[in-house]
Amino acid sequence: MAGSQPIGDPAPLDGRLPASAMVGADTRNFGVYLHVPFCKVRCGYCDFNTYTATELRGVKQTDYASQAILEVAAAARVLADSGVPARPATTVFFGGGTPTLLPADHLVRMLHAIRDTFGIVPGAEVTTEANPDSVDLPYLRQLKQAGFTRVSFGMQSAVPRVLATLERTHDPERVPLVVAWAREAGLDVSLDLIYGTPGETIDDWRASLDHAIVQKPDHISAYSLIVEDGTKLARQIRRGELVQPDEDLQADFYELADAKLAAAGYGWYEVSNWSTDLAHRSRHNLSYWQSADWWGIGPGAHSHVGGVRWWNVKHPAAYADRVLAGHSPAAGRETLDDATRETERVLLLTRIREGIPIKTLSELGRREVAGLIADQLIDARAALAGTIVLTLTGRLLADAVVRRLLTD
Repeated sequence: MAGSQPIGDPAPLDGRLPASAMVGADTRNFGVYLHVPFCKVRCGYCDFNTYTATELRGVKQTDYASQAILEVAAAARVLADSGVPARPATTVFFGGGTPTLLPADHLVRMLHAIRDTFGIVPGAEVTTEANPDSVDLPYLRQLKQAGFTRVSFGMQSAVPRVLATLERTHDPERVPLVVAWAREAGLDVSLDLIYGTPGETIDDWRASLDHAIVQKPDHISAYSLIVEDGTKLARQIRRGELVQPDEDLQADFYELADAKLAAAGYGWYEVSNWSTDLAHRSRHNLSYWQSADWWGIGPGAHSHVGGVRWWNVKHPAAYADRVLAGHSPAAGRETLDDATRETERVLLLTRIREGIPIKTLSELGRREVAGLIADQLIDARAALAGTIVLTLTGRLLADAVVRRLLTD
């Protein structure tokens, strides 16, 4: 189970949003995230809000779709009661956990509820995450028939020893099979990779990249392993059983990933994400980086509408109690002030390839541009054209770039 939740203000039982949330809503996209908090086993590195069968306190996984659908209906009421204009979803994302631990028809029911309640725009991106050992061809065909367009497989590594350290349960040879099934079903494919696992070598990482590239997915994500407090991995490192990931080696891993992916025809569009073309970027994740509105359904899910951010109670039992009683499952929320929204805007837009217009920065932030060019952290040609775009070195030091842009 994940760590503690953010500290915020109490959320009202009816979930109603302040009037500020409706300002400009008709100009922002609206997405829906559905958190399916179930996993077959808990990976030692993971601090996501997930639960194995023994941690559910009597809650049944088979009841979850019905509970999530109750929140979908409640979300529409809250938005209407708060004066936020009705908008169809431009993206829908099923994450977890492992959404595909549930029967396919449960995911389909939840998707239909979103379509019936909010509407879904033509051509919307509809994604589910999946483990390579959690789906087969009939399952994927059922998702495609219902309107899913994309599946994101948690490949993580092609090296059995690395997967064992991460406590991933799938056979790496399963990846080509599930990618082929997804293609046959008519779904776009993304592969998620993790680099910097204790004991992983540069040759291990090269083998994982090669294994991913040869599958010709539409999209690849590569994330550095972060050792989160409270996880089994953190305890193993503290006891000396595993070695803390080396930051310099992780930088080498990133540079190798970018070089190999670029050579294979993948362009970076966010610090940790590459796609074959514009059409195969993750539109749902881009909506987060571009500060759009989204409603998060499920235990521990986070939402954002017009500068108001809130998060649901974490445990599936507490979540079930709230939605079955007709109450908002929100545990707390915060209304972002102008300074916080500006900080987040700079932080998020700096991470994507389109970058951030220099003219929108503070005067002191604009003064940093020349130094960032000199330090080869931002692209000089883009900066002269009026936009901050990170170089490869800048991507490795993105947080430092943001701190300089936010100088006050």
